[in-house]
Amino acid sequence: MMFGISRAVKYAAAILAASLVLVAVSLPSYADTGSVRFRIARAGFIVGAGGGTGTLVFHGRSYPLSVGGLSVGTFGAASADLVGRAYNLRRAQDIAGTYTAVGAGVAIAGGATAARLQNANGVVMEVRGRQVGLEASLNLSGMTVSMR
Repeated sequence: MMFGISRAVKYAAAILAASLVLVAVSLPSYADTGSVRFRIARAGFIVGAGGGTGTLVFHGRSYPLSVGGLSVGTFGAASADLVGRAYNLRRAQDIAGTYTAVGAGVAIAGGATAARLQNANGVVMEVRGRQVGLEASLNLSGMTVSMR
């Protein structure tokens, strides 16, 4: 009789564990995607400064953004209008942070540029746009985005 109860408890525990795994796997991810638009300008000689403004559209609402950051090895001046997507947003505030390049940025002929960036909150931004100016390439790694 004792072995029967012990076996039943073991089976019940196994069924419970399996059902918890199935529930965890089937829960939807609450991360979502928003669209972003930035206007950025950078200038400098050796050490450059840059900044700009932007907008995040997330769940039908627009959130104004500020963009800043310093770069080393800069020579010249450039501006860019960028559009793209921000992935892995759980809430609009997740967009804020310092971004680093994920993979190589791409400079496309005719002043077009594209980049994939990620912040500490796990938000990944994929942006593309047109660069105008004398800077060889607008390096977006190290850019800081904050909500206004």
